[in-house]
Amino acid sequence: QEIFVSFSEPRDGGNGTSVARAKLVQDDKGARLEGLTVIFRQTPAFRGNNHFGSRLVFGPKGELFVTVGERSNAAVRVQAQDIASGLGKVFRIDRNGAALPDNPFVSTEGALPEIWSLGHRNMQSATLDGQGRLWTVEHGPRGGDELNRPEAGKNYGWPEVTYGIDYSGAPIGAGKTAEIGTEQPVYYWDPVIAPSGMAYYQGETFPHWQGTFLVGGLVAQAVVVLHMENDRVVAEEHVPVGARVRDVKAAPDGSVLVVTETRGGSSRILRLTQPS
Repeated sequence: QEIFVSFSEPRDGGNGTSVARAKLVQDDKGARLEGLTVIFRQTPAFRGNNHFGSRLVFGPKGELFVTVGERSNAAVRVQAQDIASGLGKVFRIDRNGAALPDNPFVSTEGALPEIWSLGHRNMQSATLDGQGRLWTVEHGPRGGDELNRPEAGKNYGWPEVTYGIDYSGAPIGAGKTAEIGTEQPVYYWDPVIAPSGMAYYQGETFPHWQGTFLVGGLVAQAVVVLHMENDRVVAEEHVPVGARVRDVKAAPDGSVLVVTETRGGSSRILRLTQPS
């Protein structure tokens, strides 16, 4: 069985988000990864500790979407707008790490051919909906967490357009919340939930959650349930779990698995089931 992972990788000039592929082997010696091979590296490297992203989502045609961050620092976050840079992007690659031939910037001189969309901040949430379309939730600064449906070649604004402000209280750039040539978020939060991990629910255990997005909230310390109609959020529900939520998965039996963490570093996996 193959397994794909993303991780922060030290490199010449700093570090960056990388994607690796390996074989998951399970035998009487336990479980281990064999043949670990890095298939994709976000460039350029940057010497920093923040905003690596990242989530991996396989699309309906076997393509691999990779979300990354823009590394936070004001001097480099502007590269989220640069298609020659891999900061603040969604990438779309094959299982070997190569750009797909129908990616939007494959024929654009100087552009990274793996780019699918640009202008993102720090995406730690991503999943497919029931139609096989990619959705993401990215961290804003103070305010401005965003739900987006990234589409080929589109620009989602960061850092030139945002509904958040700097942690100091100052505006980001010119303080714009809209700009011609950039996409508006489907939904945004102010104050933030600090998103991490995301699932689309189609199970039968929670019938009132059919067709919802389940988003992990670090600051919210809850599973944030987004009820959708016609690709818009019509209601938001919080299920408190009393800890930071790192990931959310819908289990085959219709229950919901929630990975939590505390500031001290401990972690638990919770299972949400239908109340009796």
